[in-house]
Amino acid sequence: MKIKHPLVVLDIESTGVWIEKDKIIEIALLKYSPDGQKETLHMKINPGIAIPAIVTDLTGIADKDVQDAPAFKQVARQIFDFLGDADFGGFNIERFDLPLLQREFAEAGIQFEWQERKVYDAQKVYHLNEKRDLSAALQFYCGKELVDAHSALADSEAVYAILVGQVRKYGGGQDDICVLEKFEYTAMIEFYDEDRKFCWWNGKLYPAFGKYRRKLSLDEIARREPSYLSWLLKLDDLKEDARLLIQGAMRGEFPVR
Repeated sequence: MKIKHPLVVLDIESTGVWIEKDKIIEIALLKYSPDGQKETLHMKINPGIAIPAIVTDLTGIADKDVQDAPAFKQVARQIFDFLGDADFGGFNIERFDLPLLQREFAEAGIQFEWQERKVYDAQKVYHLNEKRDLSAALQFYCGKELVDAHSALADSEAVYAILVGQVRKYGGGQDDICVLEKFEYTAMIEFYDEDRKFCWWNGKLYPAFGKYRRKLSLDEIARREPSYLSWLLKLDDLKEDARLLIQGAMRGEFPVR
């Protein structure tokens, strides 16, 4: 593949998916030059906070693996200099890796304006060219074209055919729809309440909505602006578990993870 400008392909592993707060635990940078040269910068980072078990299961990186690694601020200049003025490539980097890296740089006192460079996001190209809609699923699992797409009856019949195809493909010889029950996404964010108004991060509860969304923890809000919690209690769509949580916070009572 020909390139006319240096290209850095990057991937980041982190303590979670909150761009506003989560921390880098591993970073890999592959730098390709127009003359064919390749440079690599790969290191683990001590995030300064506990790595959740779900992240360890996903990445294989536990607290003990980064306890002697440098903090991001200690290597921020090295990483920034390695990037130089290169363009960027990666998978989902426009929505996650680059914004997270930008925030980490900012906390280290370094301005990183990745938006001014060319970004080649393989996920975006993939999703735009290889559709993941009902028609594509019917073609993949059943080898059929979807006729009368967006007709409720045709779509329902297509879904049934897809489920049959998935049971055959993933059922290991079983012919029972229950084999599909094992396929669930693993949530990277753990919510406290049924309506997902509050979620855990680093042992504390944070609102997942409103002006303090992922910014201040519940105990910080109770300390700084208790009137905001009183206002939240007036919301009509607040479920009972979230309401009890807020009332407890106003009394200085906070759940322990």
